Amino acid sequence: MAPAYGDARQIPMNLPALTSCLHSHFSGMQPPIKGTENRYPMPPFSHSGVTCEGCHGPGAAHTKGGAIVNPAKLDPARRDAVCMQCHLEGKAAIEPLGRHVYEFRPGQLLSDYIRYFVFADDQGPGLGAVGQFEALAQSVCKKKSGEAMSCTSCHDPHYEPSAAVRVSYYRRKCLACHGGRFGTTHRAGQPDCTACHMPSSISKDIAHTEVTDHRILRQPGVSPQFLRDANIETRLPRLIRFPNAQKTDEDERDLALAWVSLAGSGITAAPETERLLRSAIKESPNDPPLLSALGYSAQTKGDIEGAREFYQKALAIDPTLIDAATNLGVIEAKRGNWREAVRLWEDAFQRAPGQSRIGMNIARVLCEAGQPGGARDYVLRVLEFDPDLPEAKSLLQGVNGSAPKCEH
Repeated sequence: MAPAYGDARQIPMNLPALTSCLHSHFSGMQPPIKGTENRYPMPPFSHSGVTCEGCHGPGAAHTKGGAIVNPAKLDPARRDAVCMQCHLEGKAAIEPLGRHVYEFRPGQLLSDYIRYFVFADDQGPGLGAVGQFEALAQSVCKKKSGEAMSCTSCHDPHYEPSAAVRVSYYRRKCLACHGGRFGTTHRAGQPDCTACHMPSSISKDIAHTEVTDHRILRQPGVSPQFLRDANIETRLPRLIRFPNAQKTDEDERDLALAWVSLAGSGITAAPETERLLRSAIKESPNDPPLLSALGYSAQTKGDIEGAREFYQKALAIDPTLIDAATNLGVIEAKRGNWREAVRLWEDAFQRAPGQSRIGMNIARVLCEAGQPGGARDYVLRVLEFDPDLPEAKSLLQGVNGSAPKCEH
């Protein structure tokens, strides 16, 4: 199953092909059509996988004799960015205004296109399937080696050792730092270093997959903390930028939006989120994602008029904001302005047809307004993407009856 759907009991046929996923799996990805969630020009990518350009940059100039990017010759931040673009996910990822991760090219700073956040003192069980970079940062090897150690210290992007030589290949990588003499005294009869210090475990976020523990634990089974806080028992979870970057003016904006993005997964935002949002909006009063986030914050606190104002301002600047339009539609429907609600939802649903909740909102409102035919059309559209959705099947049965009912 796809990430986060390992426990699904319904067929999740409405999974969007998000840009962050395509960027990590294909070279030559085209950006999505403006305002859509996962609608792409055809073909959406020009290669059937990651090509040389994924690490070395565009090859057009190279075919004419020009140079290409050599990650080994880049400064550490740009060198690591080449790996991080695919192997770093974090707990939240926030794009700067007007920038997108799929615009990143090797040789650039990844933080110019996306900012990652992780939980400090994260003691959650298991390892994520794409968390190798965060895990490596926890290792004593990396902490003591500093910038000298990178993914390519152990991995050759152009070579995958066969099963026959795998153990000896990676043992040489370990002894390159620890020394040959250490190898003769430390468990000389057990040459597979990774079996003890980098064991495989079941991924916590992708079903049926294993991940290698890149924390390189000295004592297997003992879990070191990422950033241990002596007061962790009395503190709320803390989000921090990862990798640790020099503080910028955008930190408050990005941190606030990171907390808001986590709210969708059921994680309670930190108490200072509202303060961060208010502070950030003073610096960027016309930032649509910030305005939308403030609208959501106000809506959750019951300040409906304040939320309505923020959403309207955000949409006036950027009419393509799907969440802002969806949430504003909910407010308008509750105010009795069902035509305005449907207008907002229809536009959002046309651009994000995989979001079943929007289509169901339209169907329910049309049904309540005495338009069972229109409600049926939208329920059928929802079922094209989400054929097992119980509420959609129930509503369809209701509107198909001789005496249409909005609740079955």
